[in-house]
Amino acid sequence: MPWKYSGRIIRVGKAWVDNNGTLHSALWMRYDDAWKTKYGIVWEDAAASEEPFDNRFYHGRQADGTLIPRSLTDVNEVDEDGNPVNDDDGNQIVTLGLKSNAIALVKTQAAGLLAPYDWQVIKATEVESYSVPSTVTTYRAAVRTASNSIGTAITNASDLAAFMALYDTPVDSDGEPTGNAPINDWPDEI
Repeated sequence: MPWKYSGRIIRVGKAWVDNNGTLHSALWMRYDDAWKTKYGIVWEDAAASEEPFDNRFYHGRQADGTLIPRSLTDVNEVDEDGNPVNDDDGNQIVTLGLKSNAIALVKTQAAGLLAPYDWQVIKATEVESYSVPSTVTTYRAAVRTASNSIGTAITNASDLAAFMALYDTPVDSDGEPTGNAPINDWPDEI
C-alpha cells in the first residue's frame, strides 16, 4: 500500500528527508528499483485488515480487522438497555436493511424506465381513437416482469453472500461479460 523509508510512509510526488538529513526530490518515484533499494525505500502491502472493502455490504472493520456486515433485514433500533428508540412521533425507529433498500431502488428504477411511456398509456385512456404501440406495451410488461424477478431474487437471498452474488455480472471463460448482473437485469430500452 505505501512506500516506506525507515519505517515511515513517504508520499508519491512529495519531497522527503532521509535519516542523514538529505532532502530527496519530489520526483523520487521516477528512480529505478536499484536507486530505491540503495536508499532503503520499500513498498509495503497493506495488512488484510487495512484492505479496502465494499461499503455497499459492510459498515467497516472491527478492531481485529474482521468486516462488519450490513444487516440484510430491517433493524428495530433499541438503546443500550434494550428499550425501543422512538422518533418524535413515538414510533420506533427502524433502520432499513440491504434487502429493503435494494427493493426500493428496483422500484425506483422500474418507475424511471416506465415513466417516458406513461403519456401514451394515459392518452389511450383519454382518446378513444389512440392505442399504445405494441412495442411500448411489450416493453412496459418486460420492465414490470424484470422488476418482479429482481425483487424476488432480492427477497430470496438467504444470506449476505447470496445477496452480494446478485451484483456479480456473469462472465465467460475469458472473463467477458455474458449478460447483466441479476440486480440490474432490465430489458433493453426501446
